Amino acid sequence: MYFNKTKYPHVFEPITIGKTVFKNRIFGAPTGYIDVDKEGSYLGDAVSYYERKAMGGAASVTLGEMNISNVGAGNGYCVKLDNEYSGQQFNSHSIRKIAEAVSRYGAVCSGELVHAGMFAGRWQDPPIQAYGPVETDCGDGRHVLEMPEEMIWDIVNDFAHGAKVLKECGFGMVLVHAGHGWLLHQFLSPKINTRTDKWGGTSPENRARFTVEVLKAIRKEVGPGFPIEVRISGSEAYEGGFGIEDGIEAAKQLDGYADIIHVSAGSHEVEEVFTITHPIMFNESGCNVKYAAEIKKHVKKSLVATIGAIDSPELMEDILASGKADIVEIARGLIADPDMPMKIMTGREADVRKCMRCLACFSNVVRTGSFRCAVNPEIGHEYEAKFNRYADVRKKVLVAGGGAGGMQAAITCAKRGHEVILAEKNGRLGGVLLCEEEVPFKHLVKRYLEQQAETVEKLGVKIMLNTEATPELAKELGADVIIAALGAAPKRPEIPGADRSNVYAAEDAYKIPDKLGQKIVVMGSGLVGLEFAVYMGMLGKDVTVVHRSGKLNDGGNFQYMKGLKVQLDKYVKEICHETTPESIDETGLNCRTKDGDPVHIDADSVVYATGMIPRTKETFELAACGVEFYPVGDCLGAKDIMNATSMAYAAANAAGRF
Repeated sequence: MYFNKTKYPHVFEPITIGKTVFKNRIFGAPTGYIDVDKEGSYLGDAVSYYERKAMGGAASVTLGEMNISNVGAGNGYCVKLDNEYSGQQFNSHSIRKIAEAVSRYGAVCSGELVHAGMFAGRWQDPPIQAYGPVETDCGDGRHVLEMPEEMIWDIVNDFAHGAKVLKECGFGMVLVHAGHGWLLHQFLSPKINTRTDKWGGTSPENRARFTVEVLKAIRKEVGPGFPIEVRISGSEAYEGGFGIEDGIEAAKQLDGYADIIHVSAGSHEVEEVFTITHPIMFNESGCNVKYAAEIKKHVKKSLVATIGAIDSPELMEDILASGKADIVEIARGLIADPDMPMKIMTGREADVRKCMRCLACFSNVVRTGSFRCAVNPEIGHEYEAKFNRYADVRKKVLVAGGGAGGMQAAITCAKRGHEVILAEKNGRLGGVLLCEEEVPFKHLVKRYLEQQAETVEKLGVKIMLNTEATPELAKELGADVIIAALGAAPKRPEIPGADRSNVYAAEDAYKIPDKLGQKIVVMGSGLVGLEFAVYMGMLGKDVTVVHRSGKLNDGGNFQYMKGLKVQLDKYVKEICHETTPESIDETGLNCRTKDGDPVHIDADSVVYATGMIPRTKETFELAACGVEFYPVGDCLGAKDIMNATSMAYAAANAAGRF
């Protein structure tokens, strides 16, 4: 068989589920695109976003968080399958368009059916009355009522109706969300569901009854042979939550009612496990596979799918070959690189752009409704990317700066057919992020920089290292276009002693941990300073963080901060909030509290991460060359990798228009 001749025969072995053939074992896990109108129709690039994953070779693509009921919605801007626009009569409805777009690439389009239960309607003002397994007070001040049996049966019918709508709109599978803290998870949980009737209590059969009835009703509605997947949390993975034993019991009750039991972990309402459900860079690859592997031992009729930081074909092949799971599900990995399956299948696995697990995508979708990605600037702009092919006129482009933004600009320009020259003042490509290359939890950032540098070279870009991009160089090279990605420099705090020999910028301190001594105080509460503090703590240093604000600065990536706080608790000795640095001496940092009390913090070294100064002067000297000019990234204001790559991608696609 053809697939047995590949390096990853189990990954690319087709599988028939019901009457549907899935072309490989890489399934696109649900990602909740919430750029919708109040009627529940997708807006913007949603069709192209999901279509792009299908184009890249995934066997299935699942639309996330499709609410079966308006009163069960977890937020105000989401697809609602009970409105008048969802039915078969509206052939132009957005979900029908998505199903068609996904299916034409041979992928199966699926939709995740959701009811928020206890957490429904809290976004409304005032919040609607929510119902859960039992009457309880939520931590946010809302009072939840016990769901009566009549309502349970109504919701069972709502799930079945939602599945019917999706099938009528061309979907080839449905996924029932019974994990992560939503309604069906609440009923499955022995910690939450203490009912005394047939819908709960100590009996696993009773707690699973709601989900079983949902699956039975969906099967009756969609008919035999139509694939049904159910997602559960194999463990809530926190002290006080249920463990793998309860996950196994739940799976045993659901066995055979769903074609696939999709095993995840965690509960979204428990902040410390948010980054177990959604692993970040501190987690190991495949960190949640263990839950699926245990459940697989006890499931006889249903297939088992696994998810969680599965980031290499070798890991996928091992999971499948060893029988830990039958299917691997990828979410953010297909945002970072929708072409992952196709690249692996064609022997180009080294070209796969790996997710850095920075959660910029997740934070952005919550804030804006659509995804963005730090390493893939096409995401969120998939529709326009269809038209960004070769440039009409081939130009000579000088890219000034070889950091994240500069490399992305060079890559995009080269792919569009321009002659590209990349000038970098240092001896390596990578920019300021190179300072973190020895940090264990930044290994994915290191790989990304190395991969980008290799791509720049493969595309035939002329690389000029140890070369500062000046107006004179631009004129000498005869550049038609200049893209300036010169970055920013660390801003030294303006306090007495900041120029002492025991004071370092974070980017310099990363390179000399042995010279910093045992006691370190970090000035600044942004991600740069906090990650540095965690790294020093991992090395066994005594670290104190000092900052003026009353809260930590997540830089807009509030989801990542949830996981970073867990690491701060483990590795940082103390965080001094609302504390103003006043001076530095040979023994440490002198500060003043918000009450005006003086404080001295002993330290061998003081490290500052108190902002960056854009290299504006050098940038706009290049603008004076009188050619087509685009400044990108930190040289206009220091932000993050996502901002740098996004601006660079846009500038490169615009280059050559004049």
